[in-house]
Amino acid sequence: MVARVSRRANASLRCPRCRMHASLCVCELIPNPRIETRTRLVLFIHRYEDRKPTNTGRLATECLTNSTVFVRGHESEPSPPFTWDRAAASQPVLLFPHEEAIPLAQFAGRNITLIVPDGTWRQASKVRNRVAGLGEIPCVSLPADAPSIYRLRSEAHEQGLATIEAIARAMGILEGLHVRRAMERVFRAMVERTLWARGAMDAHNVTDGLPAGAMRHDPTSGDRFAQLAPFSGAD
Repeated sequence: MVARVSRRANASLRCPRCRMHASLCVCELIPNPRIETRTRLVLFIHRYEDRKPTNTGRLATECLTNSTVFVRGHESEPSPPFTWDRAAASQPVLLFPHEEAIPLAQFAGRNITLIVPDGTWRQASKVRNRVAGLGEIPCVSLPADAPSIYRLRSEAHEQGLATIEAIARAMGILEGLHVRRAMERVFRAMVERTLWARGAMDAHNVTDGLPAGAMRHDPTSGDRFAQLAPFSGAD
């Protein structure tokens, strides 16, 4: 019988930046220097989501210089309020497909503060009521696009996207396709390297390849020591 590895022990094997297993780190694909944007990204991440290695919201902020993260949902303290200067040039919008949401494309070319909730669909749907100051912020939605490539979690909504996918598509509208493509490249590497680690993808199908040190964890190698290691990519 293989002993279960504690969360703390498993975390010690992960890159502190991208949270992937160290041998599958995607940090070399994160834009360096980070991308400068006129659009400011504000991520409100639920505390339960923040500790998941499959989280993608923080990976998005690693790609963008003009980004801020707030962790919400702590039982002992209220969520930090969102405040903004009404006299400032930047218009805040909340990226969530509310029934009254405005197409994000209507804000293209303007100075925007893009507020994005990060968590399960249920957690994200509550952020407007749980964070003071967001109730009066207009919601915006993305146009129909390609299906999500996020195959690391089950999705309750057919059109659901990983947080980094939603942000990348929004930045493509607001900042240009080069920003979207750079972020999607990092995300694809995270997904495909994790699927390979789970034995769900062949190495030659991993778009940007595998780091040299990854092969010692090859799930198809038959090496019982490699397969018993506390390793499953981003899971």
